[in-house]
Amino acid sequence: MKRRSFIKVIATLPLLPSMLYAKDGKVQAGKVAAQSSSGASGAGTLPDYAGKILHSDMNVISGRSAGTKDESKKPHQMRLTREEKDILNGSKGEVMAKVMKIVVAHGNAFGADKLVELGGACHSSMFFGVAYMAPLVKIFDECADAGLKAYAPYTVNPRPYDVYNVNNNAKDIELIYEGYALQRDVDYIHSRLGAPDLNYRSCTCYVDEVGNAPKPGTYVAWAESSAVNYGNSVLGIRTNRNATGMELLCALLGKAPRFGLMTDEGRMAKWLVEVKTTKEPDWGVVGTAIGGKVVEDVPYITGLEKYFGGKVTNENMHLLKAMGSATASSGAVGLYHVEGVTPDAKEKGRKLLVKGYKTYVIDDAEQERVRAAFKNLWPDKDADPTACFIGCPHNTYQETVKWGKMVTEALKKAGKEKAAIPVYMFLANVVRARLIEEEPELAGAMRRAGMRPTNMCSVSYAGMKGFSERVRGVTNSAKTRNYSSIRYFPDDVLLEIIVTGKIPRGA
Repeated sequence: MKRRSFIKVIATLPLLPSMLYAKDGKVQAGKVAAQSSSGASGAGTLPDYAGKILHSDMNVISGRSAGTKDESKKPHQMRLTREEKDILNGSKGEVMAKVMKIVVAHGNAFGADKLVELGGACHSSMFFGVAYMAPLVKIFDECADAGLKAYAPYTVNPRPYDVYNVNNNAKDIELIYEGYALQRDVDYIHSRLGAPDLNYRSCTCYVDEVGNAPKPGTYVAWAESSAVNYGNSVLGIRTNRNATGMELLCALLGKAPRFGLMTDEGRMAKWLVEVKTTKEPDWGVVGTAIGGKVVEDVPYITGLEKYFGGKVTNENMHLLKAMGSATASSGAVGLYHVEGVTPDAKEKGRKLLVKGYKTYVIDDAEQERVRAAFKNLWPDKDADPTACFIGCPHNTYQETVKWGKMVTEALKKAGKEKAAIPVYMFLANVVRARLIEEEPELAGAMRRAGMRPTNMCSVSYAGMKGFSERVRGVTNSAKTRNYSSIRYFPDDVLLEIIVTGKIPRGA
């Protein structure tokens, strides 16, 4: 089996732009800068996918288009302090100089004005050890060997497989050890750079049990779409949607380029989204609708305050988690504001709306239109489901308890001891440990009912080669639906499917 054929569907790793021009830490700035704005071929010619990114300066590719005023003559360059310039020149060693060069290149490419000091902790999406991760593995292995460490202990996305609770069969193990040949190297890098142990691996790094929830206004460098989305929106932190690897480089430096969602201007809303459903909205469907409409812009959402009482708590945070992750996976939303609920909106209200903003109304008809557009991607469209997936992003403790009680009570009412199909509950190991400590009877009942806790990434599991041919999955996660062949259903329908093993007519 060729490793390149291992994964059929998986998120593509964005490349760090400056890596294209660096060799042994020495960036070929002269070659790139020497090319004309016509994009003539020759040594240092930009690749086709670079589009209008034509200019370079100080190891940097400018993020300005050729048509922007005066930018064709003067490439962008952010301000650096004396200390930062010294780091570029090797004051903290050759490897840290390389890190600084890449971070500066990244900032200049996106028009950053300066580097800012980071607080809180990093969250990394470098979690899967597939073959194309080799360049990043090499970079961070060099950093670890040089003794570099993140400025604070940081969190990491969940591992892409679980050979103890889910993938403990011959076929999956064969695929895992062929496809994730670099997983040991990735895990070893994180242990040396300063990540906690594997029990803290989770895409919901902000839950109490994991503990990575910086205070509002804190500059951080996070990656992973749903974590960035929740952090910016609900926690009020300031981070961009970093490509895998960039967040770790910033963590090693302790600084990040300030642009985009880290600025007041970048956090302004271009859309007013009015949710006017007659009942509590389907949060996954509404999130999918918003992401599809605003794409990468920032929406200001009204009509939801009554579901939170003006405050996000452990009991209701999963609603924003579900909606937000759907906006990030159906579009590229890195920040949203909810009137009267999220920090920026509570502080500034509708002053966050830019002049000339657009309006999008989600009423019952629009919600149903979006839901009806969800396609059935099963090869055998009329077959019965074979597995249920709950927890993408990972379940909170409160969600885990809620689903445990819902399923076990529904089974008891139906006179059954076990769910008709296995129910995979995705959550961090530290959340599972809390469940066992605080609700041991429920934990046991869940296990007997066929609910299997796992700390892996559900999207990675759904992206394994041949998954759609082997598994007919159902879920209440719009994010999982957006990334896989798994079908989406609201909670009440999903519960019925778990008990009966059948999809209700008209669902």
